[in-house]
Amino acid sequence: MTQYDDVRLSDVQVQAIHEDLQGQLMWRASRLDELRALAESVENGDGSLQGVLADLAATERSITEIHLCLERLSDRSYGRCAGCGEAIPFERLKIRPLTRHCMPCRRLHEAR
Repeated sequence: MTQYDDVRLSDVQVQAIHEDLQGQLMWRASRLDELRALAESVENGDGSLQGVLADLAATERSITEIHLCLERLSDRSYGRCAGCGEAIPFERLKIRPLTRHCMPCRRLHEAR
């Protein structure tokens, strides 16, 4: 373990998350291009613009979240719960690399 000792992530785990985030970023950037092209065709009367714009906005939000995760990986704050500050288990990060909360804080948030 190295720089991520305080959040209990090994270099291998950090690399795996980084690669997953990069893959997601590439896929979503491609999807964003597709949605922009679709929005242009919908504006010309080929369908429902509202649904395409909602998908565009969601994809842009996802891309922003991925960039924020990559920044947190760089500044070593990735893997800390935004609610309580505790380390988020790698198993959770592996399944949901964009998560910012541990399960107890997530449950509290959902209960509200």
